[in-house]
Order: sequence, then structure tokens, then C-alpha cells
Amino acid sequence: MSELQSIVDELRRASEGEAWHGPSVREALSGVTATQAAARPITEAHTIWEIVHHIAAWEVFVRRRLEGEVIGEVPPEEDWPPVPDTTEKAWQQALDSLRAANRELREAVAGVAPSRLNEMVPGKDYTFYVMLHGVAQHATYHAGQIALLKKAL
Repeated sequence: MSELQSIVDELRRASEGEAWHGPSVREALSGVTATQAAARPITEAHTIWEIVHHIAAWEVFVRRRLEGEVIGEVPPEEDWPPVPDTTEKAWQQALDSLRAANRELREAVAGVAPSRLNEMVPGKDYTFYVMLHGVAQHATYHAGQIALLKKAL
């Protein structure tokens, strides 16, 4: 398996399942309703819904950077997009957006020339290799938060 194939697999495992560490994002979200996703069981913590938006946003940012867009500092409202509608339909749309963001990122990674992994991300002090592993680690970190928030509910 090539390094790029390994990264695609790591992104899939963090998002969809079969992860070594435990539940993936999708597995952690299993059975969560819109009401639960919007709840704030820990006063100073983000909601599950906010975390879903955040994970999806970063998978989009990483894909856009991979495609050549220079993205500097991310404004707070894009880093943690608001949740204006807390209906069940809006929750399903948020989950669909999360799945789409991960799928599109994996497709973009699969199409990258291996030599790009060692290139610096424009405007950043890290390589594409570090960024791509980092976005998988990011999803894993937040899957743990989701699991804890579910228990707190």
C-alpha cells in the first residue's frame, strides 16, 4: 500500500469505522437524535452538532488547501459554524455534509501526486503529509468528545 493509499484508509477509518483506537466519528454518532446533538450537557463544551459542523469544515479546508487554495487564519464562524436550525431534517443534512466532506477529501487525496506530501502547505509551517495525518487525528479526537458528550446526556 502506498503512503497516499494509507492516508486515504486512515481518513476512512477515522470517519467510518474499523479504527484501531475505537469508535469512528460515524460510530460515535450512531443513534444520536437532533435533540441530543443540539443539547449542551456540559456548559462550557461544544454540542455534538457543533462538533459535526467543525469536523466537516476542517475536512473541507484541508481539501481546498490540497487543491491549491491558500487559506490563512480561519474565522471563528467558519471554524465552528453555527447551528441555526435544530430540526431532525437539519441534523440529517449535517450528517450528510459530514459524510460528503470526508468522501471528497479522500477522493482528493487519492488523486495527489506522492511528491506533494513533502511540500509545504502554502502559508503554513507544515507539509501536506503532516496536514493530512493531522486531519485524520482531528476527526479521531472529536469522535472521543462525541462519545463523552453522549455519555453525559
